[in-house]
Amino acid sequence: MDAVIMDQISKRFGTKTVLNQVSLNIEQGSICGLIGPSGAGKTTLVKMMVGMEVPDGGTIRVLDRSMPNLPVLQEIGYMAQSDALYGELTGAENLNFFASLYQLRSAERKQRLAYAAGLVNLSGELGKKVSAYSGGMKRRLSLAIALLHDPPLLILDEPTVGIDPELRQSIWHELLRLKEEESKTIIVTTHVMDEAERCGVLGMIRDGNLLTAGSPGELKAQYGAGSLEEVFIKAGGKHA
Repeated sequence: MDAVIMDQISKRFGTKTVLNQVSLNIEQGSICGLIGPSGAGKTTLVKMMVGMEVPDGGTIRVLDRSMPNLPVLQEIGYMAQSDALYGELTGAENLNFFASLYQLRSAERKQRLAYAAGLVNLSGELGKKVSAYSGGMKRRLSLAIALLHDPPLLILDEPTVGIDPELRQSIWHELLRLKEEESKTIIVTTHVMDEAERCGVLGMIRDGNLLTAGSPGELKAQYGAGSLEEVFIKAGGKHA
């Protein structure tokens, strides 16, 4: 079963075509990486998955429902590229606020808050105001919020930007565990090739076009390439 089905998605902002007839199915219980340079259309695509943008053409279904669809948001953990946090509140107050939006009961809330804060190594920083957090700490808090309500679908836009390599490894370890042990579907946008290698399926996007899609191994074999960078260059050449 597919968690996300995108069929001929197109989007324009003014005269600029941001997405051009993109079709991609993302299987339930997989990690899908959307990879491409800044401005490629990745963020617009994930915003459509959560209903924040509406396509000009094409259809999108998430968890077997057409988007946009407000009730589906309870089943999605979304981490935006820009942190949507309350600077005047502490880390703990931010977590509690979002937990209340997800209507978590008090016993479950305490457990989920501890899990999410521990995963991103923020347990000792929750008493500080978010306005005093570094950029990396804000990214980590945003990821914790996305995980709070234990959603079946995680959509993470550049989740490891500004995070140190050691913590990045532990976050990826947890994402892989969530996929393997809890069958969660995880969609990650990135422009880091070593992160792309960890994904079961990749969609390579440039200038609003889906250049190619498949597992890292399949793509390297298909394009006779030794690296994903080489795949990207070769696939892009065919769409130039």
